[in-house]
Amino acid sequence: MHSKLLSAAVHHTLPVLMGYLSIGLVFGWMMSAAGFIPLWSVAMSMVVYAGSGQYLGVDLLSNASPLADVAFFTFIINFRHLVYGLSMLSKFHYITGWRKLYMIFALTDETYALLAGAHPPKEVKEQDFYFVISLLDQLYWIAGTLIGAVAGAIITINTEGIDFAMTALFLVIAVEQWLSGKQHLPALLGIIGPLACLFTWGPEGGRFLIPALVILVTSLLLLRPVLDKAEEPNSAQKGENLL
Repeated sequence: MHSKLLSAAVHHTLPVLMGYLSIGLVFGWMMSAAGFIPLWSVAMSMVVYAGSGQYLGVDLLSNASPLADVAFFTFIINFRHLVYGLSMLSKFHYITGWRKLYMIFALTDETYALLAGAHPPKEVKEQDFYFVISLLDQLYWIAGTLIGAVAGAIITINTEGIDFAMTALFLVIAVEQWLSGKQHLPALLGIIGPLACLFTWGPEGGRFLIPALVILVTSLLLLRPVLDKAEEPNSAQKGENLL
């Protein structure tokens, strides 16, 4: 692997490294506390790799939930990835073969946040840069899972409430995106829409999530001309700065 490519990817993924080692460790520890050996924890992080979906999976597996319930709740929690995927079409369109399939699989919240704003340095191909970022992020998650699973098998502690680490990481990334971005309307829609649905349908079973996502996607599609127009001055200004 090209040293400049690896160096650039590592630099961009350092925040995720710190976060994924921590919350991956928490997941592995929770799996061990639920009675699963480290091998199952690592296998889940390799094959499922769904962050919050894996956290939920600990409870579903511990309670021997019916397969239909597992499928439904996993779909509800990970439905947001469909929205991520649609917004990544322009970045992934020239990537082909198994790399494209892997990057679709590896598109987590944090990886999406990096790919949405990351730009490769000179002499580094975009497709290689995006692929290595996705790969490194999953390796960080697997490493954290392994550490937590082994530690949890040796040390027994009360893990109640420890799963909030995932929410904390997401909040940190959301705040960073807010501070670095100039267009806050999509973020405001992402806050107001789910809150309105939460108060309307309640939190039971996560039934407010699908309506919230439908409202968010519909709103963004309707407001796309406005959002694109708001970006034009920034693009024009960048062009003038290059002259």
